Amino acid sequence: MSALKSLQWEKGELVLLDQTKLPDEIAYIRCNSHEQVAEAIKVLAVRGAPAIGVAAAYGMVLALQQGLAKGLSGKDLAAYFEEAGKRLDAARPTAVNLSWAVKVMTELFHHTEESRALSVLTEKAQAMEEEDKHLCDAMADNGARLFAGKKHLRILTHCNTGALATCGIGTAFGVIYRLHERGQIDCVYADETRPLLQGARLTGTELMANHIPCRLISDNMAAYVMAHEHIDAVITGADRIAANGDSANKIGTYGLSILAAYHHIPFFITAPFSTFDFSISSGKEIKIEERNPEEVRSYHGVLAAPKDMPVLNPAFDVAPHELITGIITEKGVLTPPYDAAIKKYERSLQL
Repeated sequence: MSALKSLQWEKGELVLLDQTKLPDEIAYIRCNSHEQVAEAIKVLAVRGAPAIGVAAAYGMVLALQQGLAKGLSGKDLAAYFEEAGKRLDAARPTAVNLSWAVKVMTELFHHTEESRALSVLTEKAQAMEEEDKHLCDAMADNGARLFAGKKHLRILTHCNTGALATCGIGTAFGVIYRLHERGQIDCVYADETRPLLQGARLTGTELMANHIPCRLISDNMAAYVMAHEHIDAVITGADRIAANGDSANKIGTYGLSILAAYHHIPFFITAPFSTFDFSISSGKEIKIEERNPEEVRSYHGVLAAPKDMPVLNPAFDVAPHELITGIITEKGVLTPPYDAAIKKYERSLQL
């Protein structure tokens, strides 16, 4: 597997691989404050729902370190810590892993003696990181079983869901990696994923580094590829999954789900428990992040449109559950009817 890691905890600092610089430059950001972590999440220096969650957990550890360094204690420390959590949570409103991690760390803080809080929260963040690695492996195994006995597979994927988006081998990319390990991949077609090209820059980097047969396509080539390249499945990740199975993911995923349905191609979502939002009944309740218009008008400072042209730039869209063949999780593959399958899945998490 590629040696690139999305994040690492080193001597009281969170070290993030700056994914905005890839593939041109491998650079790192050393964060010693929760403000730095929030900014890194906001600008996509660290991205991918699982990695964002773990980064936020470490961001809460940094917030506690900052509060203690300021000499805060009791209610003052708690207020500072909770305010830091709000700042981190607001960095990316769609990815539920972020709010989940902040909530877990906040609840743990309030149930821990102040004298032990820093060590306990640090251990929890490290446990989340390790857990994500195991979750990735489990999802990879469960997803690969869907294609047991099949050879020469052609898979289409979108955005980036590999080691750069997680702490392990990835979600959707993890399934692809496992299939490649078993000699089952003929070609992976990677959408470039406009406007920030995560598919081209990041998934492309991971595919090439792991010697996985691949082809890069622009997003508007997906229909052609499905019609002419004998695609066996579309596999993507998710940033928030509602209780009925509606799945928010990087903009363009909704279109892929429609195209896959038309071409009778299985469409799979891959995500761990932290991506499920059991509190919302459907994708209509998912807040879609609207990002900076400059992301569409230009790339790396080079204009591709009139500089004052109005822009619509939603970062995500929602694939409706009716168009999803299965949701690959660490506990197995969920299939329709999703309301019942997801309730059963939620109960299994509580055992």
